[in-house]
Amino acid sequence: MHHQWLLLAACFWVIFMFMVASKFITLTFKDPDVYGARQEFLLLTTMPEVRKLPEEKHIPEELKPTGKELPDSRLVQPLVYMERLELIRNVCRDDALKNLSHTPVSKFVLDRIFVCDKHRILFCQTPKVGNTQWKKVLIVLNGAFPSIEEIPENVVHDHEKNGLPRLSSFSDAEIQKRLKTYFKFFIVRDPFERLISAFKDKFVHNPRFEPWYRHEIAPGIIRKYRRNRTETRGIQFEDFVRYLGDPNHRWLDLQFGDHIIHWVTYVELCAPCEIMYSVIGHHETLEDDAPYILKEAGIDHLVSYPTIPPGITVYNRTKVEHYFLGISKRDIRRLNGDLWWAQSSRSSYKGASSPAVKKATVSHRGFSPPWSE
Repeated sequence: MHHQWLLLAACFWVIFMFMVASKFITLTFKDPDVYGARQEFLLLTTMPEVRKLPEEKHIPEELKPTGKELPDSRLVQPLVYMERLELIRNVCRDDALKNLSHTPVSKFVLDRIFVCDKHRILFCQTPKVGNTQWKKVLIVLNGAFPSIEEIPENVVHDHEKNGLPRLSSFSDAEIQKRLKTYFKFFIVRDPFERLISAFKDKFVHNPRFEPWYRHEIAPGIIRKYRRNRTETRGIQFEDFVRYLGDPNHRWLDLQFGDHIIHWVTYVELCAPCEIMYSVIGHHETLEDDAPYILKEAGIDHLVSYPTIPPGITVYNRTKVEHYFLGISKRDIRRLNGDLWWAQSSRSSYKGASSPAVKKATVSHRGFSPPWSE
């Protein structure tokens, strides 16, 4: 009987201890601090392995984007625009090409650059590349007119009325400040097609009725560069090419004055080796480049680039072939000396010129033009 009581007491003791242990375990796991610690431990032990992110590609400081971030926070400046700027920097650093790639930032250059102080923008005009439309954009931004559609055509190029100050109108200190801090851009085009456009616009059609091109400049070119003195026709494209290919034609340019802006090189117009531009646009890809420039300048919500007629910016290979097939190889070689840099600064046009021009392109002054590859 005594043994039975001892056995019963032992059973009750075991049951009692089990209940106490269960209660302790329940209270422990309900404790918020202990639970939090346990959860943290579980979280740390179940996190996936974090792989090392790829090293960020180094972007030179001067090539970093200057505008606002795109909505998805990706790199603001697409690769194509960075490549254009980098290619220019490489050419500018090449001492062997210094005579062709560098030009002083003279009054002639400063006269080409229009200013929008309100939005801190500088635009260097390069005629025959849609320059008129960019002027309209800046006119609206400067507040001279409320919209592009309301700007009279005769006002766009009237610098007394269009409200576009030139950079040359500021003091030296104000010029330097704007060159260092403002968003700067200009547009380029295949140089051979640009020359054809300039020739047709000023010497053939002349829609704005600028008689000095036919009555003063054309006779001056003919007298100096026409080979057949008995030829009585007006200026021909081959006369124009010989004039531009002559390394000594600068003296004639002095007589022509600022009218030469329609065909002089981008180096002479905008000094891209001396001025660090933010973006260089291409006439042939203006449908993409115009919206990008507006976004980078931070003005895409204020104004739009005018509608581009279909096909107007497409490179016209047939036209270039037609005009240059009648030009001697010697004249094209001499012309290339002036145009090679403009072409070399445009990576997406490498090799884009027509076969008619390529065939006549050879090594010039110790180097080969980039589009002769």
